[in-house]
Amino acid sequence: MLHSADISLDESALLVVDAQDSFRLSPRWGSRSNRDFETNVAALIGAYRKAGLPVFYFLHADGDPGFELGDPHYRLMDFIRLRKGEIVLHKNTRNCFTSTTLQPLLLEKRVRRLAITGIQMEQCCETSARVAADLGYAVDFVMDAMMTFPIPSATRPGEYLGVEAIEERTRYALEGRFARIVTTQNLVEELRALCAVMTF
Repeated sequence: MLHSADISLDESALLVVDAQDSFRLSPRWGSRSNRDFETNVAALIGAYRKAGLPVFYFLHADGDPGFELGDPHYRLMDFIRLRKGEIVLHKNTRNCFTSTTLQPLLLEKRVRRLAITGIQMEQCCETSARVAADLGYAVDFVMDAMMTFPIPSATRPGEYLGVEAIEERTRYALEGRFARIVTTQNLVEELRALCAVMTF
């Protein structure tokens, strides 16, 4: 895999995965992880915009309530305000590549490194990171700019995998194999340093 250290940050794009109101309809919303999700994602959007780097947004469509095309909750969360030229891609797969035009857009913009944020950490975010790494992109996986929910057991009613266990498992599975695990603060500081170099 390519490591983030191998690809300059000025070749990076930010992916905001499934930050959509659809999730608010589920009873799981009250047990979500990371109450700093909106603040951290907004900070990264602002930092990428300031650096003049691309930001891509995704909405996930399926047959679940709120996720159907045309549903009033099928929209980006209110804390996200699109700017002119920013792109929203609609997907119906767990990763951001297979059912969208993301890859040709990245090629057009000469992107070789991706910062991944969004919902859910161990599903669409992790799957996108794995596919991105296999396609040759360096990946920054921003875990404190992600959200997830307890996972119910498919075979043992009443049993759940908690969000702390999900986060630990995701970190171990990805770190050094498919992605660099990074915090919002560290990535924002790196983008500030990039801006300072670009304006020097």
